[in-house]
Amino acid sequence: MIAREWKCRVPDAHSDGFTGYLYETGIKDSSATSGYIGAQILRRSLTGKTELTLITYWDNLESIKAFAGDDISQARLYPEDEVYELEPDLSVQHYEVIEHQFSPELRG
Repeated sequence: MIAREWKCRVPDAHSDGFTGYLYETGIKDSSATSGYIGAQILRRSLTGKTELTLITYWDNLESIKAFAGDDISQARLYPEDEVYELEPDLSVQHYEVIEHQFSPELRG
């Protein structure tokens, strides 16, 4: 399994709106791609901004290519991103997932 990590920052006022928009763009497009396994969105507060980290999980690098294009190190951005005053990382990181465990109570 491969984890694909992308980060961005938005002004605090756009945090909730951008999170919803992220579901309608990145998560929706990812989940429609063969080989997609799942996703997590992480959030942390910075001074006046919110940093969001999107981690998507994939069965292999070819599946990521089907979503992101040939250069999988480049972030996939959307035209409406600027509405949220997005400060995106333009590249993404990929990791081989060697262990994943969640408590049975949290799996439900």
